[in-house]
Amino acid sequence: MGSTRRQFIHRTAGASAVMALGSHVPDCWLQAAEQSAVGDERVLVVVQLSGGNDGLNTVVPHSDDAYRKARPTLALSKDDVLTIDRDQGFHPEMRGFAKLLEAGKLAVVQGVGYANPNRSHFESMDIWHTCHRQLQKQSLGWLGRLLDASKQETSDVVGMHLGREKQPLALAARHVRVPSVKSLEEFKLQAGGSEALRSTIKALSQPRGTQGDLLGFVQSSTASALTASERVEAAGKSYQTKTSYPDSELARKLRVVAQLIDAGLKTRIYYVELGGFDTHAQQQNAHAVLLRQWSDAVTAFVDDVSAQGHGQRVLVMSFSEFGRRVSENASQGTDHGAAAPMFLAGAPVRPGLIGKQPSLTDLHDGDLKHAIDFRQVYATVIDRWLQGSSEALLGKRYTHVELLA
Repeated sequence: MGSTRRQFIHRTAGASAVMALGSHVPDCWLQAAEQSAVGDERVLVVVQLSGGNDGLNTVVPHSDDAYRKARPTLALSKDDVLTIDRDQGFHPEMRGFAKLLEAGKLAVVQGVGYANPNRSHFESMDIWHTCHRQLQKQSLGWLGRLLDASKQETSDVVGMHLGREKQPLALAARHVRVPSVKSLEEFKLQAGGSEALRSTIKALSQPRGTQGDLLGFVQSSTASALTASERVEAAGKSYQTKTSYPDSELARKLRVVAQLIDAGLKTRIYYVELGGFDTHAQQQNAHAVLLRQWSDAVTAFVDDVSAQGHGQRVLVMSFSEFGRRVSENASQGTDHGAAAPMFLAGAPVRPGLIGKQPSLTDLHDGDLKHAIDFRQVYATVIDRWLQGSSEALLGKRYTHVELLA
């Protein structure tokens, strides 16, 4: 990458930067700061499916009589789905994921959830973001704690949220500023008489002997911002995608992530969202559109980073705050449920179905029972992918899930 290496702002102070400060940090998190480090080359891309994705119509148990009985209008047949094995298949709009599975680049972790599930969007998402029940308000996210604990020596920003949504609590950190950006344009100092602006920023960036913390922070930040702007602008001109991305907002976000990875940033965590999964009524068509957008966008991204030579160091993890109930409702939709599959994509995964499809007859208050705690997946990613200490970051030891090759 050499001359094309693009550096972003370490602890950036851009207008879109967001930092959550906690008044107290538990000892286990302070211990993590001494023990944990983010890997120098590996990248985690998190895709949040907001609203509660219907796992049963994503990975379809088409041969289960209980499935067809519970969903007289929404059930998909064996002839409809894309075959995974004898009993299960992908929703027919998930051709991209079927392709990734065939290529050995998709792992499906079944029956993921947590004990005593919460059916509130906000509270359940907070649990996924912080890894804690909301007995007391948490201000730091699981990825934010990981970034705080990082010993990575870089001038680049170590985590980034792309999108117009509110920054996820998962990224809230005590010491690290994680920017939320709508597009690469937010990192560019626009032209049109900008030479004077650039000169002013460069002048402000010059050291001035003894200085206060605030002035020093502003000076270092303006210099970093100028450097980042120039390099990102050059990255945009030089990047040549080798993949055709679909025309969707999620695909555009992931294309930017692929571009930044190829530019050589030291950013280790990228976070994007796709909303609309709260399908209480007339689910069939709306869910099909969302699954196609998600599947096609992630597949294009995995293909792109692989073609650029980065496939072995990029892992994509998709999750939703909960699944849907087993039985459809009177509005041909589904209501808030519990357990659902998680998806990990990329060359590093151990491909295939992991764990068993939860029973559709042995339910808890009409919901699927989880078999794998989502923190087991997080712990695996922290320890085996990002080279951190999950026990310190999550507060206890969780059994790993065999999802990485």
